[in-house]
This record gives sequence, C-alpha cells and structure tokens, in this order.
Amino acid sequence: MPNISKVEKALEAVNANPEAKELVLTFGDKQVKRGEYIGRAGAQKTPSFAWSQAAPGTTYIMLALDLDAPFPSLPVLGPILHGIQPGLTVSAAAGVGGGLTTSTPPVAGYIGPAPPPLSGPHRYVFLLYEQPSGFDAKKFMPQAEGQEFPMMQRIRFDPDKFAKEAGLGEVLAGGWFESN
Repeated sequence: MPNISKVEKALEAVNANPEAKELVLTFGDKQVKRGEYIGRAGAQKTPSFAWSQAAPGTTYIMLALDLDAPFPSLPVLGPILHGIQPGLTVSAAAGVGGGLTTSTPPVAGYIGPAPPPLSGPHRYVFLLYEQPSGFDAKKFMPQAEGQEFPMMQRIRFDPDKFAKEAGLGEVLAGGWFESN
C-alpha cells in the first residue's frame, strides 16, 4: 500500500496555515470549504482552483486523490488517482485571488467521487505543486494519444513516487472535501 504520510503532512500544513496553504476548490458556483461534505452529484465535474499565493509566471501541477478506497476503515485500494492536471497558471481574468487556469490537456482526467454503496464519506484531496520547467506530461500519459488514463493505474496510486519521478518539490497548497 502506498505511503500517504507526506499527503497527510501537507493537509496538516494547510490546517495550520490556511491563509497561505489552502487550495480553494469551486464546483460550478459552490466554493467548497476545507473538509466540507459535498454530495457526489455536486462534485462530478472538474472544479476550478484558486490559491492566494499563486505567482504570475509560475506554472503549477495538481494531483487529485481519494485516500479512503474502498472504505475509510479499510483503505486497501487507496489512494485512487482522481486526476493530474499540469499547466495551471494564474488567470489574468481572475485578478487578485489566485484563480488558476490551463489550456493544457490533463495527464489523467478528473473523475468525480464514486465510493461503493454503504461506504462512509471518503476524503478527496487536491495537492498543488510547482511544475518544473521541462516537465514532460507525455511521459506519464497512456501510450495512445487521447486514451483515458487506465483505472488499474489509478488504484493504489503512489503520489510520492509520482512526485519524485516528475521532479516535483514540496506540496505548496492543498484542499479537500468529503463525499459518498
């Protein structure tokens, strides 16, 4: 089972200093507060992101994970990768507030919450890193262009291994919600 201690450490840092470390998630017109419960239907589309400390001219990459699959009390399939989005930059239209946008295709497209029946709420975590210059998204994509990221590669995804292979540094910001 992949080690998620760095993910949990990043979430602790967000809790300790939310003004500087919180990645704000918005689904449609609903801004989700850290740890808030949101029904699965409300979180099926890719959220928009904002980080108050985002710097113009810097490119970011975001990972989305379900830490609790298949059940929070027995997360033997987790984390499950719910998305990898490179190429995030500060939106000129967003102005102050650090709205992030991209025209870069995802490495792994976002999939919304889908815990099994009778499961308690799962934690859906979004982690923001600075994207290193020269990041090669194709290295991490499925072989065929436009092919969906395989489910078997999403299960028991190792975020630390990905971060190391991709040359990512520390988590800069994070956000999460619960859903079932």
